[in-house]
Amino acid sequence: MAHRIQMKLGVVPDAEQAPDSPDTALHVEPRVGAQTRTKGHLFLLVTSRVPGPRARDATALVADSIRSEYYYDESAGIRVCLVKSIQVANKRLTHARERGALGNTPGPIGVGIAVVRDNELYVCTVGPAEAYLSRGARLSTLPDPHRDRGLPSNDVEPDVWRGDINVGDQLMLVSPNVVAALGPDALKDALVTLHPQSAAEQLTARFRAGSGTGSDGVMIIEAAEIAVSRAGVVPVPVRPAEPLAGMPDRSPIPLADTVAGGFAAAQSSARWARGAVGRTLYRMLVRVQDALPSRGVPRRRVTALSARRETQRRAAVALLSMVVVVGGLGAAVFVLGGRQPLGSAIATLDSAQGALDLARRDINRVIGPGIDLVANDPSQAGRLLTEALNAIRTASSGGIPAGTAEPIRTKIVAAIDRLYKMADVVSTPLFSFSGDAGVDLGAIVRGPDGAPFVLDRKTNAVYRIDLAGKKATVIFRAGSKAAGATESAPHLLGVGGRDLLMVDAKNVVWRWRPANTSGKGTITRVRVSGAAEWGNDVIAIGTFIRDSEANLYNLYVVDPSEQQILAYSPAADGSGFPTSPTPRLSAPQDVSTISDMYIDGDIWVADSGQVLRLVGGKAEGWEAETPGDEVLRGKPAYRLLASGAPRREGTIYAFDPQNQRVVALSKVNGTYIAQYRLAEGAAGWGDLRGWYVEPGVAGEPDALVWISKTGVNRALLEAATVAPGESGGPEGSAGAASPAARQ
Repeated sequence: MAHRIQMKLGVVPDAEQAPDSPDTALHVEPRVGAQTRTKGHLFLLVTSRVPGPRARDATALVADSIRSEYYYDESAGIRVCLVKSIQVANKRLTHARERGALGNTPGPIGVGIAVVRDNELYVCTVGPAEAYLSRGARLSTLPDPHRDRGLPSNDVEPDVWRGDINVGDQLMLVSPNVVAALGPDALKDALVTLHPQSAAEQLTARFRAGSGTGSDGVMIIEAAEIAVSRAGVVPVPVRPAEPLAGMPDRSPIPLADTVAGGFAAAQSSARWARGAVGRTLYRMLVRVQDALPSRGVPRRRVTALSARRETQRRAAVALLSMVVVVGGLGAAVFVLGGRQPLGSAIATLDSAQGALDLARRDINRVIGPGIDLVANDPSQAGRLLTEALNAIRTASSGGIPAGTAEPIRTKIVAAIDRLYKMADVVSTPLFSFSGDAGVDLGAIVRGPDGAPFVLDRKTNAVYRIDLAGKKATVIFRAGSKAAGATESAPHLLGVGGRDLLMVDAKNVVWRWRPANTSGKGTITRVRVSGAAEWGNDVIAIGTFIRDSEANLYNLYVVDPSEQQILAYSPAADGSGFPTSPTPRLSAPQDVSTISDMYIDGDIWVADSGQVLRLVGGKAEGWEAETPGDEVLRGKPAYRLLASGAPRREGTIYAFDPQNQRVVALSKVNGTYIAQYRLAEGAAGWGDLRGWYVEPGVAGEPDALVWISKTGVNRALLEAATVAPGESGGPEGSAGAASPAARQ
């Protein structure tokens, strides 16, 4: 007879843990059958040498990160997924604010993981966490050569043990603090004599009775069997044994049925009589109304047309006279009594002077001789600066001269900029089209050869910009012949591996591949299944490298008509995308509000002014933090995204066009890092139409390469002092150039 394995779990609930216990226990039983078959059941215990609730926040962060990353990653088997999930949790803990609660001790966080899939058992321990296997009343442990190397650590090398689990086997994930206090014999006795839940509760009670403090995590798993039942008895139909079964029901009380029938007949007769009386009264009322006298129809009087016009003229003259009289009276009242009383003006000026004094006091408390609350007490500085800014606005609207209020306002704004990490950067022009070229740039990408490629919507062409030679070369133009077809107006640009991708107005996808280092290349048509059905509302395209050596990459398309982000897999020979697309959103939704998309393994979109990270088709697990300076600039509404860092690392940049600033956010947890604007009040970013990021090398800051209507510019993202006369936008030209002939 076939049997199945059922896991019995024993763990102390969070509500019954000691107040100083930092441990976190987690058990995931997938509700989706596919995950159960591929990823199995996850049992996780995260311990810490540092006690307290703040350390518990750190263990909870690690547990949640391992759970989400393990079930999200489908790239390899269970061993590889466990190792990668622990490494991702280590990186996330290293950069999280919960890291500060762990002190300076090396690797205080321990992780114990067990995965059960069918009859397979995978166990892994990292740092201060132990695992014991009880089989046939014999207790075994998993050796860990790096037990002293917990999280966070610069080098995490988890070792995953694999074996079979049988009926009756028991696995214990336990904190070393509990093992040191009770000993292995106590663990063995509890496993052999008690059920998992009772054993976990007994070990925890003995640990506390022995004055144990700090880490007390215990998780016990026992394998039990479920026998497949089989029916051995054939059902037999039931026949009534009562000979009167099926006869109409009769009351056992004598005459009860007769009396009940009489009452029913009486009720029916009463209802009929009530209806007859009502109908009779209605007929009588109708007859009375018919007998009442009626008034005859009066004769209609006909008024002459001239008389009606005379009446209308008189009415119009009377109305106009009334309007003139009322207007004259209103003007007289305004002239004679419209002046504001002197007392009200004095009160307004006194209020404005009080607001001005308040603004001075607040800014002097924030920045003064030997005082710098921006650096020493940011929260207090934020409160005082907000109050000072509102006060100076009140003073300006109350009549305080601009020459008096503006210097104070300038100091307040400068302090707010420094508090919320606003950096002034310098943008230098790299290339500018000549005035007679008549271009209207709409998009830019960093090509496969490292040169910028721009899309011009006015000439319906794509140019390669040679920054060294100050030359623009046409590689694609509407009406040109290539690969046996005619090129239409370019609509979208993208880069995949060693290819530059272009989508034209007819939804034909073209590929340009460089042939040498001087800018020459070949252009071919790429087959994409169902591309002709995209319609004219495709918003953005993106790619993600699957095999860099074979130059194979996925193609992503934002299609509002399908209410999806479509993902196309490449052919094995790299010739195109012959298969039907896969939807990347968990459910169809409105994607027409997406303004930009960036892909690094995760899908990032700028949707309705917000930055979202899509994982598993949903925007969960990451939220962008606001800069915090809404009192000065308002809430940001992002339109463009860019990054130069790998997946789940570094910084992602978002452009807020309303405030002409670039906001830097952490790709790990959405923490706000800094914001940038052009120095000296330059308005170049008011015409920012597209961009990409040049990642910094050897600790250097990142740089933004961006386009305006007619030029390509570069801004280094670090605070800099602008020299007099230096431009922060495309106005300053670095040598105008005209497009060269097509290669």
